[in-house]
Amino acid sequence: MSIRDKFPIDKWDFKSESVLADLPPAVYEMLTAHMSERVYKKNELLFREGTYPSGIYYIIKGKVKKYKVDKEGKEQIIYIADTGQLIGYHAILSEERYPDSATVIEESTIVFIPKEDFLNTIDRSPLLSNRLLKTLSHEFAVLANSLTMFARKTVRERLALQLIVIREKYKANVVEGMPVEINISREDLASLVGTARENVVRVLTEFKENNILETKGRKIIIRDVNQLIAIANYK
Repeated sequence: MSIRDKFPIDKWDFKSESVLADLPPAVYEMLTAHMSERVYKKNELLFREGTYPSGIYYIIKGKVKKYKVDKEGKEQIIYIADTGQLIGYHAILSEERYPDSATVIEESTIVFIPKEDFLNTIDRSPLLSNRLLKTLSHEFAVLANSLTMFARKTVRERLALQLIVIREKYKANVVEGMPVEINISREDLASLVGTARENVVRVLTEFKENNILETKGRKIIIRDVNQLIAIANYK
């Protein structure tokens, strides 16, 4: 049974994987004419909030966190982008500086597509333009849900919900029904949930005692997603 049969995951998760899927060959060639590919090390910065965009990024393999930093230097993670997703295109479309920063959280292979090629392809391809518009609309809805979550839900509920969402990003190549292993720092998890690290550790300990998950260093192994769904209280 899919997670979507139990939990409305799409209401909480950014999705841009379909933007470049099965594009007509001519459109794909135009978009990727001057692309470059490289491997980024863990914690390597892709772009910084307030700088001007020079292109977009496509994640071939790996994960990237997008976040904002407050005046005290504290991070607030907006979301974690996964394999197959596009990032950095919002600033180009709005003709503004990056509204947030992006850093890889594990070794990642990422393609860079220059701004000029991206904009030229959008101008010439209604299909790509429509896909981007649909993706932007979905992301707006996800952000609205997230704001409601932070305003109304407890730390326990928010952590359960974020673990459900992150679990989806780590369950590739995992047989259905098997435990899913998440590799994320407690600091990043606290930033996603919007609380202090010690609160995340406390609730994780509670979940561990209730056999919902287990921990091995920074790794979190989800054993009972159904209990997390119940705790998330998403309705």
